[in-house]
Amino acid sequence: MSYFLSNLLQPLRQWLDTRKIQNPKIALFLFKAIPAQCPFERDIVLFGRRLLRIPPMCKLNPFYEQLVGLRFRAMCYLVDDCGMVELC
Repeated sequence: MSYFLSNLLQPLRQWLDTRKIQNPKIALFLFKAIPAQCPFERDIVLFGRRLLRIPPMCKLNPFYEQLVGLRFRAMCYLVDDCGMVELC
C-alpha cells in the first residue's frame, strides 16, 4: 500500500483500535459478522491430494488487523463480562 494511502487511512485505523465494547448486542453482532479466519483462503482437493491453494486475500484489506482486534475485544467482552463461555 502506498505511503500516501496509508497516511489517509491512519485516523480510521486508530479510531477502530480505540473502540471499547460495552453493549452485548453490538458485541455479539461484531463477533458473528467478522470472520475468525480469512474466508477466501481455500485448498482445492481432489482424491485426497491438494491440487491448488488459494492464498488468503484478507491481508490486502487495509483494516484487517483492526477488524480482527475488534472481533477479539468483542469476544473477550462476551466471555468476561457477559459470561458467554460457549463462544470459546
